[in-house]
Amino acid sequence: MLQTLYDYFWWERLWLPVNLTWADLEDRDGRTYAKASDLYITLPMALLFLIVRYLFELYIATPLAALLNVKAKTRLRAPPNPTLEHFYLTSGKQPKQVEVELLSRKSGLSGRQVERWFRRRRNQDRPSLLKKFREASWRFTFYLVAFIAGMAVIVDKPWFYDLKKVWEGYPIQSIIPSQYWYYMIELSFYWSLLFSVASDVKRKDFKEQIIHHVATIILISFSWFANYIRAGTLIMAVHDSSDYLLESAKMFNYAGWKNTCNSIFIVFAVVFIITRLVILPFWILHCTTVYPLELYPAFFGYYFFNSMMGVLQLLHIFWAYLILRMAYKFLTGKVVEDERSDREETESSEGEEATAGGGAKSRPLANGHPILNNHHKND
Repeated sequence: MLQTLYDYFWWERLWLPVNLTWADLEDRDGRTYAKASDLYITLPMALLFLIVRYLFELYIATPLAALLNVKAKTRLRAPPNPTLEHFYLTSGKQPKQVEVELLSRKSGLSGRQVERWFRRRRNQDRPSLLKKFREASWRFTFYLVAFIAGMAVIVDKPWFYDLKKVWEGYPIQSIIPSQYWYYMIELSFYWSLLFSVASDVKRKDFKEQIIHHVATIILISFSWFANYIRAGTLIMAVHDSSDYLLESAKMFNYAGWKNTCNSIFIVFAVVFIITRLVILPFWILHCTTVYPLELYPAFFGYYFFNSMMGVLQLLHIFWAYLILRMAYKFLTGKVVEDERSDREETESSEGEEATAGGGAKSRPLANGHPILNNHHKND
């Protein structure tokens, strides 16, 4: 049974064009070809990424946050209350008025005290400003290095300038060490993001982020299996080209540098629109959907790869909508909040919340993808 499933999964007609077999992609004459077994290393590398991230956030991001005066708020904790805690964990974090009245009778607290308890309890679960800054610092560092390394890998290749050469000789295209490591590092990083998703800052587009990570892992893995490596390196470089701008804008946002944050956001928005809504669909997707059909009939791998590309493109359109909506508010002088943010609730009017560091730099900030807030925020 298992052998049958294994044989069917690796059936050449799923992965390769007609009249080609895995034997055609065996190493020979000093030329190395992509193999599925190459990707086994990405799982331990993902765990290594998690260790490196922990050390980076502890010894680099945290001192940098202190240098920029990024401090976590000192939040008043909700006092222990088994009745309210049970409702919070099992029924919901924002009780309706009728539920507030019921909980008031059960707990012996006034309705106002119950509402205050839930506000404090929700704030306890929100990530601190310091946590957000450290996460953004790590991603900024990776995306910047990955973009520079990716460009170094592809900028001297003929298919970078002539996309028809992506398919020249396909699928009998050997790989070079720089392509191998670019793939392994990118895939390992996205595995690490998936592994850490439970502890990372959660945003309103959490489900979309999960879909993005899974689709990216599938796309990178499949492109390696089917030897779509030339196209894969172009796609990864296009994605990395704007991500580091996003993360750097978030860092300045958390540090309270509004003008710098806003300026970087505008640059990010322009780069994102150009790369994700112009270059990717009209150059790269055209390259992966049209040019291959000039060489061989469509097969399952062709449809699967481009379907995954379509999923990513839909996510890009969704995020572009949020970015453009924020940019419009920003340019028209309106107060801008992160479209995906989850604002921290304050009780300052009641004198119930103290802040460490005070001032603009410790103001509540949201979580989200597009960053801005005339105040400002992001992913």
